[in-house]
Amino acid sequence: MTTSTLTRTIQPHNERPASVWSTGGPAYERISQGIADAIEHAVVRLDPKPGERVLDLSTGTGWGSRLVARRGAQVTGVDIAAGLLDVARDKARAEGLAIEYVHGDAESLPFEDGQFDAVISTFGVMFASRPEAAATELARVCRPGGRIVLATWLSGSTVETMFHVMRRHMPGTPNPPAPSPFEWGSLERLRDLLGGAFRLQFENGTSFYREPTATAAWDTFSTGYGPTRALASSLDEHARAALRRDFITFHEGFQTELGICVPREYWVTLGVRG
Repeated sequence: MTTSTLTRTIQPHNERPASVWSTGGPAYERISQGIADAIEHAVVRLDPKPGERVLDLSTGTGWGSRLVARRGAQVTGVDIAAGLLDVARDKARAEGLAIEYVHGDAESLPFEDGQFDAVISTFGVMFASRPEAAATELARVCRPGGRIVLATWLSGSTVETMFHVMRRHMPGTPNPPAPSPFEWGSLERLRDLLGGAFRLQFENGTSFYREPTATAAWDTFSTGYGPTRALASSLDEHARAALRRDFITFHEGFQTELGICVPREYWVTLGVRG
């Protein structure tokens, strides 16, 4: 069976998230740059070998996929956001990297069972709206004996706090509320989602987000980070100014003599498929 016969569309409940993430476009690359240290950490723990078939799940603008491809692996990047994939293709082409990019849904991947030797996702799959479905797909597309590596923000991390700052400015919350992506930052939850299919090991890491000013952080996120950009665009002038003020105030809490430096803790999860 070929991937063409397995073509699947973005599921209806994920069409809005796909649109939100796509809004970052080329500016999303600045977001990836801000977590480059953590992406490199995950790639080191994946330890991709030349010729291995590796899936970069929720690849964004392809930062992680390019790191893996430079190590000689045969890389496929998939993302829900078509606008980010366009940027990923351009950047891979500019480097002469033969990476295939596929528009796809992490909860219903257009790949065969066991198609990949390894799967990596850096702060991506954790934002799937149906975590159990995404975890099932991770296991399905990874061959027996293959491995996964995930980087997920720690529950209670500064990234979760930043999301709380944004959430205070959202006009309403869904009923029932969507599962928190930061559940993937709990070892108990990671074991619950993945432990039935993978032998798991964990390592803690800290990424450092640096900008010259807290205002520069607002500019980066309101331009390139889909959830922040979409929220800001949805608000009237007064509400948007309040969001901007609170976002900047949060980042001012990490001021140094040289700028801001926000420590952002995460888990790296290595799983070997049973």
